[in-house]
Amino acid sequence: MMAEQEGLSDKVKSAINKAKGEVKDQVGNAKNDPKLQAEGKVDKTKGDIQEKVAEKKADRDNDEQ
Repeated sequence: MMAEQEGLSDKVKSAINKAKGEVKDQVGNAKNDPKLQAEGKVDKTKGDIQEKVAEKKADRDNDEQ
C-alpha cells in the first residue's frame, strides 16, 4: 500500500511539474523571454523524469506481487 501511495505521489509531482513547465514555456514564448522558456523546459524534463521513476516503481511493485 505504501508503495502505491509513493508511486501516486510521483505521478502527481510529475503532472504538476509538466503543467508548470508548459505554462512557463508558453508565457516565456509569448513574452519573448528565453530564460522563462528555459525554466519551463527544465520543469517539463523534471516531470518526465518523475514519470519514468513512477513507472519503474509501479513495475517493481507489480513484479513483487
